[in-house]
Amino acid sequence: MKTFISENGCAAQDELTEQGEVLDLDRIQYLRQHLLAAHRAVSEGYPLMGYFLWSFMDNFEWAYGYDRRFGITYVDYPSQRRIPKASFHWYSQCVQENRII
Repeated sequence: MKTFISENGCAAQDELTEQGEVLDLDRIQYLRQHLLAAHRAVSEGYPLMGYFLWSFMDNFEWAYGYDRRFGITYVDYPSQRRIPKASFHWYSQCVQENRII
């Protein structure tokens, strides 16, 4: 048996700062804890073969509409401008270094 986590992420009410950043520290903490749990499962022999973050970009969600955001990239809906969130940079570093930071 092989197991994949096909969608894992959290909804938040992310907002742009005056500097044009999204400091979604709650999402970073959420993802960090879930990746640590996945690492522990693998180290204990659980057949976890893959992990997929939900979601790359904010989008329309059937339960929340546009009210909550799930992505690691902020989408300014009126202009369609994409802004990488703090979680984007954190996750990118995790993947590049192949370790949970």
